[in-house]
Amino acid sequence: MESVGHYSATPSSLFLSISSSSSAKLSGQTSLSSLAFSHRPIMPKREVISASSQTQAPLSPSPPEKENKLWGGRFEESVTDVVERFTESISFDKVLYKHDIMGSRAHASMLAKQGLMSASDRDSILKGLDEIERRIEKGEFVWRTDREDVHMNIEAALIDMIGEPAKKLHTARSRNDQVLTDFRLWCRDAIDSVVERVKHLQVALVKLALKNEGLIVPGYTHLQRAQPVLLQHLLLAFVEQLERDAGRLLDCRVRLNFCPLGACALAGTGLPIDRFMTSEALGFTAPMRNSIDAVSDRDFVLEFLSANSIIAIHLSRLGEEWVLWASEEFGFITPSDSVSTGSSIMPQKKNPDPMELVRGKSARVVGDLVTLLTLCKGLPLAYNRDLQEDKEPVFDSVKTILGMLEVSAEFAQNITFNQDRIKKALPAGYLDATTLADYLGVPFRTSHDIVGRSVALCDSKNCQLRDLSLDELKSINPMFDKDVYDYLGVENSIEKFCSYGSTGSSCVADQLSYWTAKLEIS
Repeated sequence: MESVGHYSATPSSLFLSISSSSSAKLSGQTSLSSLAFSHRPIMPKREVISASSQTQAPLSPSPPEKENKLWGGRFEESVTDVVERFTESISFDKVLYKHDIMGSRAHASMLAKQGLMSASDRDSILKGLDEIERRIEKGEFVWRTDREDVHMNIEAALIDMIGEPAKKLHTARSRNDQVLTDFRLWCRDAIDSVVERVKHLQVALVKLALKNEGLIVPGYTHLQRAQPVLLQHLLLAFVEQLERDAGRLLDCRVRLNFCPLGACALAGTGLPIDRFMTSEALGFTAPMRNSIDAVSDRDFVLEFLSANSIIAIHLSRLGEEWVLWASEEFGFITPSDSVSTGSSIMPQKKNPDPMELVRGKSARVVGDLVTLLTLCKGLPLAYNRDLQEDKEPVFDSVKTILGMLEVSAEFAQNITFNQDRIKKALPAGYLDATTLADYLGVPFRTSHDIVGRSVALCDSKNCQLRDLSLDELKSINPMFDKDVYDYLGVENSIEKFCSYGSTGSSCVADQLSYWTAKLEIS
C-alpha cells in the first residue's frame, strides 16, 4: 500500500472535485497537486440535459432522443419523466467520472488477461475511455439524465463511440460494485487532500507561534482566568488537535483501501476474473473478502465523515477563541482588513466573519455525518437504492471542511496579537496563585487553603499577590519567606513550570522544536 507522508501547503483554493492525475491511469496513485476545489459547485458548470433539452455541444450534431435503458431488456415501457428526475444521480455523481474511468480501465485490462475479451477489444475500450475523459475535461461531454448516473453515461457514450466491444466492458461487474469502487477511490483522494490542508493549517499556527515568542496570555478554565500560559503553548494545543485529526483520517484511509470491484451485484460471478489484479492496478491493498459486505459497506464514509466532524469541532473552537479575542472586551488580537468584513449600517465595525463562518459551518459538517448515520440505520443487506443518497453529504462534507481549513490558515497568517493590551490585562485574576501554592512545599490541601486566604486578603486590599508585603504574607502563614517573590507575577510563574508538556519556557521551546522539524518549517 502506498504511504502518506507530510505535506506542504496547498494552493489557496477551495475544492471543486477530487480526481487522480490522468497520468496515473491504472496505478491509483494520485498527484495531490492535481486535486483542486473551488467555490463553485461540485463540478464545473456543465448542463445535465433531459431527453428533450440540450445546452452543451453534443457528441452528435442533433439533440439526443430518449433511449432505451442499458438494463431495460425485460421492460415493456420506460419510466416516467417524474421517476427519471427523482431517481437520477448524474447531477451529483458525475464528480466520480475520473475514478469511474480508472476502474473501467483496470477492469478491461483484467478481462483481456483472463481471456474474457480480446486484446483488440480491450485496446478499443481503453482508447475510447481516453477520448471520453478528454471530452469531459474539455467540457465537451453531454451528461444525460436519461442515462441516470455517471456509470451509464460513460458506458453508453463508449458504446456510441466504439460499438460492440464496449458492450463487453460490463462483464463480471455490476453498478453496485462499480460505484463502491469509484467512491472508495474518490474518498481516498479526498482524505489525502484534507490531510494536506490540515498540515497547511498546522504550519500556519506554528509560524504564528514562532512570531510571538515569550508572549504570556491568560489561560482560562470555565472561561475564568486560571493560570498564565505562553501564547505559543496555547497555539500548539490546536496543532496537537490537528495532528490527531490527520491520524484519524489516515487510519480511515487504511481501512477503506480495499477493493469491491468484482463483487458484482452481491454474490460475485461464475466467470474466471482476477480480483487481485484489478485491486493492485487501482492501488488498493487487496480485494474485499466478502462480496455481500463489499457492496453494502458504508463504514468507510461514516468513519471519514466522523473524522471530518471532529476536525470541524476543533476548528469551531479555534474560531470561537479568536472571535472572543478580537472583541473589544478582550482586544487580544486584531485581524487585518484582508480577513475582516464591515457592517452595512455601522461604519465603525470590523468583524472577524471568516472565523464566525468556520464556527457556523461546523454544524453543516456534523449534519452531513448525521445524515449518513440515519441513512444507514436499519438497511438490510446488501445494496439498497437508499445508498444513492450517500454521495452528496460526503461531497459537501469534504468541500466544507477544506474551505474551513483553508480560511483558518489564511486568518492565522493575517492576525496580530496586541501585546500591550494583553500585558495590561495579565494582573487580573491572580494567575500566579497555583505557583504560590507549589512554593510552600506542604501538603497541597494545606497550601491551597493558605493561598486562598492570601487571595482573600488581596481582594480586601484591591491588590495583587506580589503586592503583599512579607509581613502580610507571614501573618497568614510563617512559612513565607523573602524568596516567595521569585514565584509571584506571571513571568516568574511561567519560569517555574517544568513538567513535560507544560507551559514553561524550556518545555514550550522543546515543543516548538519538535513541530518545526516534523512539519519541515525552516
